[in-house]
Amino acid sequence: MKIMDYLDEERVMANLQGVDKASILRELAGVLVSPCKAASVDELLQVLLDREKLGSTGIGEGIAIPHGRLKKIKNFFISFGRSVKGVDFDSIDRKPSQLFFLVIAPENSAVDNLKLLSRIVTLLKEPSFKKRLIGAPSRQELFKVISEEDEKY
Repeated sequence: MKIMDYLDEERVMANLQGVDKASILRELAGVLVSPCKAASVDELLQVLLDREKLGSTGIGEGIAIPHGRLKKIKNFFISFGRSVKGVDFDSIDRKPSQLFFLVIAPENSAVDNLKLLSRIVTLLKEPSFKKRLIGAPSRQELFKVISEEDEKY
């Protein structure tokens, strides 16, 4: 599974403005309302917040991978955002998160969902990739960095 199969450049945000978990999730979900055919951003936000109740998707080292499942979709949808300042996302290491990959998955996709989340984690373990994401000056450059890294594996 490739990240680029589910991520479009319009869904990449170079400078998230949110100051807390809910506002970051709202921003990241906002660009997925139309592709997911969701009734509203609140519908997606509720799915994500319900998942967060099970445990934070802030995995540490400045990374969060919020995700949730939606009944009405047949494909995965991904948005990516970067918070230059970082946001408290209840990460396991208690440090602010700066890099966010949001994944909306079809309801009956447990195996593929785990494969996609695992792929994101694997790529983000590469220090040079994280550094390039932090330093990219624009949406276009962020998209290019993700695309190049995704092609390596």
